Amino acid sequence: MHYEFPEGMQTSSLKERRIFYSNEFNLSSVSRWLTHRGKIKELRKKIVFAMIPGRHSNIYPPEFENIKNKVVIIDDYLDFEDLRNYILRYLPEGVYYDRNVYSDIEECKKCPKCYRECWDCSCYLGQELAFDIDPENATCPIHGTINDKIERGIGLSFCMYEFDMVKKSTIELWSELEKDFSDLKLVFSGRGFHIHVLDSSAVKLSYEQRKDVAEKFSKHYIDEWVTTGGSRLIRLPFSLNALVSRIVIPVKIDEIEDFDPRYDKRCIPKFY
Repeated sequence: MHYEFPEGMQTSSLKERRIFYSNEFNLSSVSRWLTHRGKIKELRKKIVFAMIPGRHSNIYPPEFENIKNKVVIIDDYLDFEDLRNYILRYLPEGVYYDRNVYSDIEECKKCPKCYRECWDCSCYLGQELAFDIDPENATCPIHGTINDKIERGIGLSFCMYEFDMVKKSTIELWSELEKDFSDLKLVFSGRGFHIHVLDSSAVKLSYEQRKDVAEKFSKHYIDEWVTTGGSRLIRLPFSLNALVSRIVIPVKIDEIEDFDPRYDKRCIPKFY
């Protein structure tokens, strides 16, 4: 498995992941970022987390060989420090949270669907609307289209030309979304950008309405599966994107034009 990334961006080893999550993973920042989902003391009952051990990096603890490509759900954590303990056990390439809004995840655990296809469940209250803007979706004059890259086995690769294209597209998409929504958050995902739309009207959109939204904004290099809600997981801010050794960080829209993940110290882990 081979990927090509901009200078200085490379996959984290297990040792580096352990160093990051032991010393640098900021749980206070995580809890503050998630307060839009409720009071900190209530988050344990409302938010589901998840990990992927080694699907894309092919780096994972050997005891997790059978689940390296699987999504590992974390819904029985006691508090955020316990969440850290889970992560340190698996040392995953990515940590996520579930955008679905649940009334009580203890009730969800009893459901045979258990977080899958929840649209009609009584515990399902909605889903954060999100846009995942990825550089590999941009057509590059050097590396070609996303399909070209997939055929060569480097589908998640990207260059700075593609990254600059998605920066521009993120700014344009943000401007369009501001016409209809007021509660927007922007996150650097380690490779591209995530726009979170937290307005209650957006959270309550149906699956069909989300499909319309995804189609409307498809020109902006978005992963439509994320916007429609088919993929409910999204990277947890302040976690490590181990595929490229970059920290997932909230950013402001007026910072994007000059943002460079190769050199911005906010997103570069200290082990690097």
